Amino acid sequence: MIKVENLDVVYGSKDKSNHVVRGVSFAVSRGEALGIVGESGCGKSTVLRSLAGLEGGWTGSISFDGKRVGKVRTRDELKLAQMVFQDPYGSLHPRHRIGTALAEPIRSMGAGDGWARVAEALQQVGLPVHFASRFPHELSGGQRQRVAIARALILSPPILLLDEPTSALDVSIQAEVLNLLADQREERNLTFILVSHDLSVISHMCDRVLVMQNGVFVDELTKADLQAGVTHASYSHELFDASFL
Repeated sequence: MIKVENLDVVYGSKDKSNHVVRGVSFAVSRGEALGIVGESGCGKSTVLRSLAGLEGGWTGSISFDGKRVGKVRTRDELKLAQMVFQDPYGSLHPRHRIGTALAEPIRSMGAGDGWARVAEALQQVGLPVHFASRFPHELSGGQRQRVAIARALILSPPILLLDEPTSALDVSIQAEVLNLLADQREERNLTFILVSHDLSVISHMCDRVLVMQNGVFVDELTKADLQAGVTHASYSHELFDASFL
């Protein structure tokens, strides 16, 4: 479903260059949930942004369903992978009502004004239809993240890219959002790539995990490895020990 080969991202040039992602390669099957973990600044979110078409400075190869996509995406290519960001308040326009935010992806794809899909999109993430007339500041953090998930799903993408989707939420709300994502994945046979610092979230949501350090993958772990605390690289061991502490 997703195939990435020699993905490389460098910011700046010459002696001021920052090599963020260093020729990584990986594949994700249809319906699989892949986790990417690592310390801040190691390149996790840059990988996601490259897949989503938000990062244009990459080199290498990205393919969805066997078809290579470029740095500039067509509308059909953009529909294949949608992203849910870390901060649900920052990712929603503060002066746009919720209905406008949900209808915007459909309008931007030239598929009508989008309003006919808003009520269904809200209901699918457990929110009442009348929330369409509210502004983001009138919703709780968990409700805003549900809106962000609904917005990502409204184009029916087969791939969902999740960048720390619960880290900005209260612990009491995190489980609700994770369960919503798990239900949507099962119902729609979605492919997930999930970036998170929370190894308990990764263990709960993902079938397989890649451990990233300084722009490269240094370890690959199965769900069984995670549950048993098994690692294959010293960095992974340190990362897991720090997380448990």
